[in-house]
Amino acid sequence: MVQKAKILLVDDRPENLLALEAILSALDQTLVRASSGEEALKALLTDDFAVILLDVQMPGMDGFETAAHIKRRERTRDIPIIFLTAINHGPHHTFRGYAAGAVDYISKPFDPWVLRAKVSVFVELYMKNCQLREQAALLRLQLEGGAKAAAAEAKEPAGLLAELSARLAAVEEQAEALSKQLDDDSADAAAVATAAHLERKLTGLRRALDALEPGTGNGAASVPSQN
Repeated sequence: MVQKAKILLVDDRPENLLALEAILSALDQTLVRASSGEEALKALLTDDFAVILLDVQMPGMDGFETAAHIKRRERTRDIPIIFLTAINHGPHHTFRGYAAGAVDYISKPFDPWVLRAKVSVFVELYMKNCQLREQAALLRLQLEGGAKAAAAEAKEPAGLLAELSARLAAVEEQAEALSKQLDDDSADAAAVATAAHLERKLTGLRRALDALEPGTGNGAASVPSQN
């Protein structure tokens, strides 16, 4: 069973949080509320999130300051942040949002369909990255624990490599389809860059797996880091 992605909704007004939940409920993911920047940072200490929707104007710690804290933490610095704001002070205000680490900056009132589409892209990228990490972990475990079995029975490693290759091929196919979708939809540059990064990691895994095939002369090839 595929685990749902978590989406963090940060706004000091309950009615705004309720509206966001209504818009994003169709994505069938886990929506987590935070009514302040402090509450959002607390949630980020324990949970992993696919994307953060962050209101700019909040009492106390505003959206810009909250984003700065998020980007300073190694655990959370790569989580995409979409700023939501009811005011627009011109290009300088927008630039400040991007400078704080946002991947997008949307003024209220916003189009629910557009917001849902943008969030769905980052959710899908997050799910693909999770799947890739799981496959990489499985590959490492099999490589570490399969050395003795390979010496005892020659057929077993071949079957194992075939299974891993098939699983990796499935992820590669999904990543290729996602990249085509981003090209067709003229998606955000940040989403395209994340998808390209995912494809590079898949290419590294494929090369490492190919190096383990009999006859390559490199049966001890190492698996590239997926960080």
